[in-house]
Amino acid sequence: MQAITYSQTGDSSVLSLVERPLPDPGPGEVRVRIAVSGVNPTDWKARQGGRPFSWDEVTPNQDGAGIVDAVGDGVDTPSTGQRVWVYLAQHERPTGTAAEYAVIPAARAVPLADDASSALGASLGVPAMTAHRALTVHEHGPSRLAPGALNGRTVLVQGGAGAVGHAAIQLAAWAGATVIATVSSDEKEALARAAGAHHVLQYPNDALADGIRELAPNGVEHIVEVAIADNAALDVEVIANHGSIGYYADNGGDSFSAAVRASFAKNVRWQGLLLYTVGEDALAAAAEDVSAAVADGALPVGDDAGLPLTWFPLADTAAAHDAVANGATGKVLIRVSDAE
Repeated sequence: MQAITYSQTGDSSVLSLVERPLPDPGPGEVRVRIAVSGVNPTDWKARQGGRPFSWDEVTPNQDGAGIVDAVGDGVDTPSTGQRVWVYLAQHERPTGTAAEYAVIPAARAVPLADDASSALGASLGVPAMTAHRALTVHEHGPSRLAPGALNGRTVLVQGGAGAVGHAAIQLAAWAGATVIATVSSDEKEALARAAGAHHVLQYPNDALADGIRELAPNGVEHIVEVAIADNAALDVEVIANHGSIGYYADNGGDSFSAAVRASFAKNVRWQGLLLYTVGEDALAAAAEDVSAAVADGALPVGDDAGLPLTWFPLADTAAAHDAVANGATGKVLIRVSDAE
């Protein structure tokens, strides 16, 4: 099979297209013929040296979609021939989805709705599951998402045009919330509105807090935060009593400070989010709820849905990584095979 590999960390030039033997699934594992591989910031950051390099060779990329073509001992689901979306394929393992076949734990291959494309399946994983976690850490719940779960709540999505922000808008709207998104340009405002945001405000804007408070006079219950270093003060200003601020990235800086009294006066919950260490229970809940949203048609991708797709062939995985590192708008995908 063809696979992209690297044997040392560094810039994208360390990636090579190679031939490797077809791997066999072990107990509790499945082998997936990959149709589409999704690229996330953590993929290029790990390749660049963001995490310890523990193997002789790594195939990158956590997310993807394809068809199960072999199962190991003890695997009841998914079954051979089933279409699946894949998450955390390369977490604590050397083999990700930038290959024609990937062997992964069966729990990380989730059945994909019949009418959902492989492009959609490969766009879930890290973004949608991170968004799910950010929306389910409020002191008063909900711990699961479904239609009606966020009725009466207001969600603020900071950076609503990114992949996580896009999924957060869609999931929050599906669950019944009123969604306010912030973006940095007219182009991104159009994307956030296409994703389903009820209100979109642009930054930088000295009156941004006033605009949010006008829309949510009693404060916002949930904040999905991409740039906590930049936005902590604003978040405290507009958060509701007992509100949660789920932050998942370090855009704008690697540390933040917040007003102590203003934070504790509102019983604010500052919730860090990292999918790789969140635990199996949270992952399983996110996978189930995201799949339910997909089945309901609530997580579309593409230009009309506010998440433009940029495609690369497997041989150009280095260029795909560079596109994400350079801030490509929307979702970067790699077309691996015709497995549908």
